[in-house]
Amino acid sequence: MATELRTPLAPYVAEPGEEYMNSKQLAHFRAILQGIKDDLITDIERTVHTMQDEATVFADPNDRASQETDIAIELRNRDRERKLIKKIDEALGTIDSGDYGYCASCGVEIGIKRLEARPTATLCIDCKTLEEVRERQVAK
Repeated sequence: MATELRTPLAPYVAEPGEEYMNSKQLAHFRAILQGIKDDLITDIERTVHTMQDEATVFADPNDRASQETDIAIELRNRDRERKLIKKIDEALGTIDSGDYGYCASCGVEIGIKRLEARPTATLCIDCKTLEEVRERQVAK
């Protein structure tokens, strides 16, 4: 089920000498995060209603298997969205606490462009890269 997401906000353009994570920037990222969360909640509610409306028992085993596969895929997608909502709530909490935009590992600024691409980011690009390298080494 495809979802039409809202029109994204225009990228934030910092003014020269502007303080990092000032109130304007925090408001911008809060709006992005809240918009994504609202879209996800709407999609989840739509899925629940659709699944209730389309609950049909097919006599043909192939039709029934196809329907069960579709439901399983839909539920897997909703689970991913539920996890993303949790990350969004955590990011909104860091905005409230004044920690948003700073790396959870080293404390350096994550950067506006990285946060525009991934508003739920908690690590700067260097720490994230290092984490991924460690994960690959453990997986071998």
